[in-house]
Amino acid sequence: MKFEISASKRESYGTGASRRLRRMGKVPGILYGGSEGPVNIVLDHQDLFQNLRNEKFHASILTLKLDEASQQVLLRAVNMHPFKLLVQHIDLQRVSKDKKIHMKVPLHFVNAQNSPGVKEQGGIASHVLNELDITCFPDDLPEYIEVDLSGLTVGHSLHVRELALPKGVELAIHKNENPVVATVVIPTLVVEEEEAVAAIAPADVPTTEQTAAPKEGEGAPAEGEKGKGAEKPAAADKGEKKEKK
Repeated sequence: MKFEISASKRESYGTGASRRLRRMGKVPGILYGGSEGPVNIVLDHQDLFQNLRNEKFHASILTLKLDEASQQVLLRAVNMHPFKLLVQHIDLQRVSKDKKIHMKVPLHFVNAQNSPGVKEQGGIASHVLNELDITCFPDDLPEYIEVDLSGLTVGHSLHVRELALPKGVELAIHKNENPVVATVVIPTLVVEEEEAVAAIAPADVPTTEQTAAPKEGEGAPAEGEKGKGAEKPAAADKGEKKEKK
């Protein structure tokens, strides 16, 4: 997907000038790189903000129209307001077709629901990385890199060096590095429930006989108590005989 943005050179500098531009709905920025020196620029906030909401905008070669001239650039940095949806500043870098670039591109995960770990073992896919450092020529820059999770089982992980990279794309990592991209794990709640069930001893589970038989001192009265209870009806009978007399 191709993106085109427009900008103009910025004549005023400093904090006060940048604040005035923002109040006018503009975004101050800088353009650097290549054989030319840095240039202070200004862009329209609304158009820029709409583009920033598109994931592909962050990992694409952009066409910048600056004072009627077009050039290829990359988005290098965006500064946002601490709590408002406002772009404070933007950095753009010129690119040359014959020079490799270093970029972070997003990862798109597919086929997790078809993996043995999810489909058969009840696990869930955990994404450890969401973007990847790569180097390539501008024409080979991918919008994203697809990550196939169809072969993952519980307890196993997919590493960066196992990914199928597009043609012309190389990893921008050290030789000994091979970080985890994704893994399949059993949900924590399920693990805790299984551990709780395993922790209960068989003797702690009441049986039918245990619940039916009363403990000593509870339920049925002792032998001495049975004798006392039998004497009371006899006393009542004597009272009835006296009334008859």
